[in-house]
Amino acid sequence: MSQTRQHIPEAPPRDSQQPGVSLRRGLRNRHIQLIALGGAIGTGLFYGASDSIGAAGPAVIISYLVGGIIIYLVMRALGEMSVHNPTSGAFSEYAHDYWGDLAGFVSGWNYWFNYIAVSMAELSVVGIYINYWFPNVPQWVTAAVVLVLVTAVNLLHVRAYGEFEFWFAIIKVVAILAMIAFGLWIMFFGAGGHPATGISNLWTHGGFMPNGLHGVMTGLVVVMFSFGGVELIGITAGEAEDPQRSIPRAINQVVYRILIFYVGAILVIVSLTPWTRIDGKASPFVQIFDQIGVPGAAAILNVVVLTAAASTYNSGLYSNGRMLFSLAHQGNAPRIFGKVSRHGSPWVGIIASSLVTAAAVVLTAVLPSQAFSYVMSIALIAAFINWGMVVITQLLFRRRMDADAVAALRFRMPGAPVTNWLVLAFMAVIVILMILSGNPAYQIAVAIGPVWLIILITGWALSRLSRRRRQASRNRED
Repeated sequence: MSQTRQHIPEAPPRDSQQPGVSLRRGLRNRHIQLIALGGAIGTGLFYGASDSIGAAGPAVIISYLVGGIIIYLVMRALGEMSVHNPTSGAFSEYAHDYWGDLAGFVSGWNYWFNYIAVSMAELSVVGIYINYWFPNVPQWVTAAVVLVLVTAVNLLHVRAYGEFEFWFAIIKVVAILAMIAFGLWIMFFGAGGHPATGISNLWTHGGFMPNGLHGVMTGLVVVMFSFGGVELIGITAGEAEDPQRSIPRAINQVVYRILIFYVGAILVIVSLTPWTRIDGKASPFVQIFDQIGVPGAAAILNVVVLTAAASTYNSGLYSNGRMLFSLAHQGNAPRIFGKVSRHGSPWVGIIASSLVTAAAVVLTAVLPSQAFSYVMSIALIAAFINWGMVVITQLLFRRRMDADAVAALRFRMPGAPVTNWLVLAFMAVIVILMILSGNPAYQIAVAIGPVWLIILITGWALSRLSRRRRQASRNRED
């Protein structure tokens, strides 16, 4: 093997430089950090936390800590390649370069599918938040309005998108910090005429781990969905002004911030009220402050969780437009997706992704109470395929390098290759738990995974066959 290894020089920031088809480098470090942070702090925390708390009880805190460690390793694997070779195609480009054409095709289209499902999950719950104030408004109407507005934002210049997402993410971050601080005040001093709650709810309702280790592991299913979105850092690399500096900072800072926000917020939730009272009919954040009777707090938090859903959908649409752009320039998607507007926005990919996501509007109309669970499960399977391909691609990336080249990497994945296999084993365990859970949404999602991979491989084979036929036709004409 040593004879086949080579020094791979650090690549300059790469995107298409053909006139009229290039993305523009307009995202600064603050944009990149908040885009990734905003993409990960969304419905999975504000709404999906009900499911994970129901599975694990107060021990869901452990689920978030374990999930955060795994995601950090995935991000370091991606970050190693993104700093070495910044490109908007991110893991799809790397899979294409270091693994092969099929891997690039599967990785890119799977990620697109992943964020379609994530976007659908976000749209499926915005109506629930609106119903807090207007219970007679159909949920699908709210989903349709948000879809149109967010699509319009994504057609603007990338700097405008960056600013929009920056401030949306700021709202979420400030709200979570304020909620944690306010919750701690209630826990120790009381509020609204209610005495201090203390922290006894952590163990007085069946114990800290009421459903045992199995509950903690089952809670990881929703927890891992919650962390989906941090990989947006890799997508932003192609439009970052200084990717070699901003990507490492973003990865290192975002992960521990997410752990603080998630673990801190969940700790407050399971301390303020018995975990058995969290029923999933509304955001647990809103439900708890409603139960305590703090005037106005629940309504304010409902605005925040609504903003969070719109923000995460915004990040998803941004990501999908860039992924289709990259696939088009690999030859793995129709060339029309490689077009950009005069502002540098891949408008065709954005509109196409938005139209597909509109299926969430229909799903919300047909299954308003079940839409989130089904779409979340499907999104998680797609995310696992994506994360698995990232860590495998990083293994192949390292194998093509000699020892000097590895030592020269600016941002290395810690513990590789042992940590790569640890991540893969962890994801395999979660998939097994989904199968054994008895939850039909999880089981259907696991069944969809292999079918989806077969569809992708078939699509790749048909696209290559079509390409060979076109080439043969041109050769005959010549």
